Amino acid sequence: MLQIWALDGIAEITPGTDLVAVILEAARDSLRDGDIVVVTSKIVSKAEDRILRADDREDAITRETVRLVASRTSPSGHVTRIVENRLGIVSAAAGVDASNTPEGTVLLLPEDPDASARSIAAGLRAAGARVGVLITDTLGRAWREGQTDHAIGAAGVHVFEDLRGTVDAEGRPLVVTLPCVADELAAATDLVKGKAARLPVAIVRGRADLVGDLDLPGARSIVRPAERDMFALGSDEAYAAGFAAGRAAGRP
Repeated sequence: MLQIWALDGIAEITPGTDLVAVILEAARDSLRDGDIVVVTSKIVSKAEDRILRADDREDAITRETVRLVASRTSPSGHVTRIVENRLGIVSAAAGVDASNTPEGTVLLLPEDPDASARSIAAGLRAAGARVGVLITDTLGRAWREGQTDHAIGAAGVHVFEDLRGTVDAEGRPLVVTLPCVADELAAATDLVKGKAARLPVAIVRGRADLVGDLDLPGARSIVRPAERDMFALGSDEAYAAGFAAGRAAGRP
């Protein structure tokens, strides 16, 4: 049976906060071998002092961007940028967060979310329970409205459940089925964490089969390599690039 619940009693996180100690105190000795601890990236960023003084959030987005995928201006003049950030994640605003932060500051994503997850997992395991850890952030999805939480950091968790080579209920072979269970768990835990409930940590119990060694591939392995990206640009940007290439080649 799958069980998911949020840990309550976690106070505001400040730079230097020991997240392992905070999670253990909130869990009250309830962690078991095989549990997966899912942590919102916001508190990891705060603990790691990824707080940036920035009167203009757009400047912070530019600093975190390595590639512009698409940009659109709304009728009100607001500019939305879909970009690839330095972690390889394609998202709106490069993951720069201005919510639930002091005025005049923004939060950047953790420097290395997989390393942060390994540190937390190692600390929790040292306290007695062989758990896995996921670090999550909220992202949109291509072709679909709304947002869900995704795994951006992972340690001690199989991020994929490889069903290739098995068969379906009718006995037909599965050739390409590779569920990203890390993202599925991230989205599921957001149902109990919420966005404004100050419940930044959730526990998943019932998928001990996904928990493994700390040297398992992290969430960076979820990011699709550029050479396999079929949608590297927005439609307008792709059209403009093709038009410019044609003009440069002397085509009318």
